[in-house]
Amino acid sequence: MFKKKKTINKKRFIVTFTNPKSPGAEQYRTVRTNIQFSSIDKELRTMLVTSSEPSEGKTTTIANLAVTYANQGNKVLLVDADLRKPQIHSLFQVENFEGLSSVIVQNKLVSDVAQKTKIENLSVLTSGPIPPNPSELLSSSKMKKLVESLKTEYDMILFDAPPVLAVTDAQIMSKNVDGTVLVVRSNQTEKEKVQKARELLEIVNAKILGVILNGVEQNKDTYYYYGNEQ
Repeated sequence: MFKKKKTINKKRFIVTFTNPKSPGAEQYRTVRTNIQFSSIDKELRTMLVTSSEPSEGKTTTIANLAVTYANQGNKVLLVDADLRKPQIHSLFQVENFEGLSSVIVQNKLVSDVAQKTKIENLSVLTSGPIPPNPSELLSSSKMKKLVESLKTEYDMILFDAPPVLAVTDAQIMSKNVDGTVLVVRSNQTEKEKVQKARELLEIVNAKILGVILNGVEQNKDTYYYYGNEQ
């Protein structure tokens, strides 16, 4: 019996990998540059990407950003911190038997659980088994220590978090990272909900780096823009 070869799921378009010379890929590189310049006063090593509601493209966005950081020569770890509806393993077509929850609950070593991708310098730490208490795990002292320890192994660590308005997980995680980016889908996300999401993040003193407007169509291509809110 032949094993099916694992490939990156092109249905969830990682344009920075599949078509790096495209306008869409260039927009992601622009986003990365703008994010880097938004934190001149403080080195940006850990970043959270979230949205106000589901289906706004946060996972596809963070995957593309991870690729752009890896392409710079940085050693990058993409962490699926959505312990409710994880998608990173599906996007990169890797196993999800062990992951972030295994590290926190079972004291597994990240070096034993993180998986390399087909993209040079980019590894992923999937969610692992979905726990009954995601918020408690993410707010634990173990999680906080993990974020700090990852800095000794990786140049850039990106966390994919659940939508802000759905659960408190993104608020909890935003306190442990250097900056947070909010993804908004054009012609879908209501302005009031974006404002509410921002307010919830500000309550916990999250450093909001800016907003990525996702799904803007121009000349039949999808572009992504970054707007600094400082």
